[in-house]
Amino acid sequence: MCGRYYVDLDTVRTMEELVGRIDWQLRGRTDIHPSEQPWILYEEQGRIAASRMKWGFENPHTKGLLINARAETVTERPAFRESVLHRRCIIPAKGFYEWNKAGEKAEFYKKDASPLFMAGCWKWAEDTPVFVILTTEANPSVASVHERMPLILEGEELRGWLAGDRDVENFLRKIPSPLEKEQEYEQQTLDFSALMR
Repeated sequence: MCGRYYVDLDTVRTMEELVGRIDWQLRGRTDIHPSEQPWILYEEQGRIAASRMKWGFENPHTKGLLINARAETVTERPAFRESVLHRRCIIPAKGFYEWNKAGEKAEFYKKDASPLFMAGCWKWAEDTPVFVILTTEANPSVASVHERMPLILEGEELRGWLAGDRDVENFLRKIPSPLEKEQEYEQQTLDFSALMR
């Protein structure tokens, strides 16, 4: 899953290269949490546009938010099907966080430190646009920390994801490229059987 990501001034500049000026007053690196309203990329009249959207669909069964949708089943789930087939979006980020079973946080980002693009879908909730991040099975660079990760797109795939309704299934099967990992603290285990040999 992806429950928090971060953006920086480089993320904003990359978005502005795609859509023109956006009013995002960042003072450096900023974490984005569920229910916040970051700038998101979407398709509007054949071009890439940007708008603030709230992170999370209302959960019809509980009081919480649905912040992620599994790429493998998103077209089957009534809560997401219409959105992923007709209202896809891109969530630009500098990186994202995952936590292992011991609660230790790891940070993932591109090797060249350029912004990454997470695939998502969106809908209207009354007068507010809301989005979720699509997740997929973790690739080898994330799997040691968590079994899920965001579905990450490459720069040349952005327009295809936003406008290519017929290619959705192909994108949903995509394996994200390797990422770099940074972890402040990682629990170490000692193999006593090796010491006894």
